This record gives sequence, C-alpha cells and structure tokens, in this order.
Amino acid sequence: MDIPGFISTILWPIKWVVELLLVAFHGFWSWVGLDPAAGITWVLAIVGMVLVIRAALIPVFVRQIKSQRKMLEVAPQLKKIQDKYKGKKDQYSREAMSRETMELYKRTGTNPLSSCLPLLLQMPIFFSLFSVLNDAQKGNAGVGPLNEQLAQQFGAAKLFGIAPLHESFQQATQTGDVAVMVIAVVMVVLMTGSQFITQLQIMSRNQSPEAKNSPMFRQQRILLYILPLVFAFSGFSFPLGVMFYWLTSNLWTMGQQFLVIRNMPTPGSEAAKAREIRLAKKGKLEVAGAADSSINHVVMEAPKTTQRQQPVNKNRAKKQGEKK
Repeated sequence: MDIPGFISTILWPIKWVVELLLVAFHGFWSWVGLDPAAGITWVLAIVGMVLVIRAALIPVFVRQIKSQRKMLEVAPQLKKIQDKYKGKKDQYSREAMSRETMELYKRTGTNPLSSCLPLLLQMPIFFSLFSVLNDAQKGNAGVGPLNEQLAQQFGAAKLFGIAPLHESFQQATQTGDVAVMVIAVVMVVLMTGSQFITQLQIMSRNQSPEAKNSPMFRQQRILLYILPLVFAFSGFSFPLGVMFYWLTSNLWTMGQQFLVIRNMPTPGSEAAKAREIRLAKKGKLEVAGAADSSINHVVMEAPKTTQRQQPVNKNRAKKQGEKK
C-alpha cells in the first residue's frame, strides 16, 4: 500500500463523521426554508460543522493548556540543570544532564511532548475537513453521507448567486469573475487579520517577563509577522468554500484564546496581573482578603503591646518600696 492510500485509510472514519455533520447541517438549513442549492445554505452548513468539531476539541485544548502550565512550573528547575552543565560538551556531562532532566520530568509528572500532542491529534481532523470540502466542490462523492448528488450540488453552489464556492482567486483571475475576486480578497484579509490578532494577544499579554527575554520569544515575534503574510498569499489559492472553513476556525481560535487569556492567564504575565486586579475589585481575590484580615489583626493587637507606661516620681516610688 502506498503512502497516499495509507493516509486515506486512516482518515476514512474522520472524513465520514465530517461528511455526516456537513450533510446534517445542510439538511437542517434546507428544512428551515433555505434553498438547498444556494451557496449561503452550504456556507452555513460549513460553519455549523466547524463549530461542532471545534467544540468537541475543547477538552483536548484544555489538556494542552494544563501541559503548558506544568512546563512553566518546572522551567526554573530545568534552567538550573542547564546552567550546571553549561559549556561542558564531554559525553559524561551530556549523559548526566539528560539523566537529570528526565528525572525532573518524571518527578514532576511533566512531558515536553505532551503540550504538542493535542495539536498533533487535531491535524488529522483539520486535514479531513479540508479534504472533504475540496473534493465536494469538485463534484466528487465522499466516503459517507455526502453522495454524488449532494457533492455536485455543492460544487455548483454560488454565494449570493454570483460567486461559485468551488472557485479561488487564482481561477477568478483567469475567468474574469470580479465577484469571486472581491469576496476572496475580503476573506483573506479577515483570515490573516484574525490569525495575527490571535498570536499577538498571546505574545503581548500572556507571556511572563522571563519568557519575553528568551531567544525563543524573539523568534516567535518574527514569525508573528511572517506567517500571516505566507498565509495571505497561500489563501488566494483556496476555493471560497474552504476559505469559509479557515475563517470560521480562525475566529473560533481567536475567541477561545481571548477567554483562556482572560480566565486562565500565564502566571506572571500582564493578563494575570489584570485578572488579579479584576478579582480584587470584585472582592474575590483570596490572597488580598487574607492580607486584609492579617492587617486588621495586627491593628487590633497593637494597643496591647505598645501601651504607654505612666512615669512614677521618686516619692511615690519610695512609698511603694516601704509597703513591700
């Protein structure tokens, strides 16, 4: 079996579920009263399909966040190990550094690959989404509920009755379809803009001061401006239907990251400080409440320990001595 056939076999069940959701949402909007052959009906079906799949991946995303938090907690200990063997390139030192690093991961229950695993699990799903939409727009029947009739209907659908969903910006330049070119440009701007904002809010508000001073942060900041440009140029080759998938997914990611940064920020980051201020104003910050109570306790106890003693003159002191 060749590699493409092997990959197709692995993705078969995922593509079947994707087609089921696409056809189910198309049937729902058709039942509501939209034209089954209209482009807007298929666009709404794509949007609904993406939302359901991304919602199902929320537990995976939460696990990724927890893994990243654990790696941040062990980062200072990991740096101590690296500093301990800094400049030592002999075989014994490399083995000792590797051994101590693995012991640290085992003791703290962390794994550097665990934060990447959720992303790897999402890749087959997103690739299946792209494959199903791309094949359907060519009129090819899918592996499941998306039969040939629905696929041809999808391939012939036009947005607003003027822009075929199967056409891309590049194809429109050859056919002279101005409507497709205008919609494609707007979609590319929205796609790249949403991706840029998502990455910008992570790097500017959800990074600790230590992370911002690291070489990796500087590399990520360069990619922050390069990747949207690469994505923008490649987006012009996507059919409109696939672009709606990417845009919906990007908007979901942007909103999801906003909620995570607001409610589960990285410790020490600007977002974490802003969250503490919000909680303090609402009286929900436990640390601030404990501090206030301890201050009140000190104030209440202070008069007992700092009470001023009245001075005693010599005659009174002498009388007190005779009584004793």
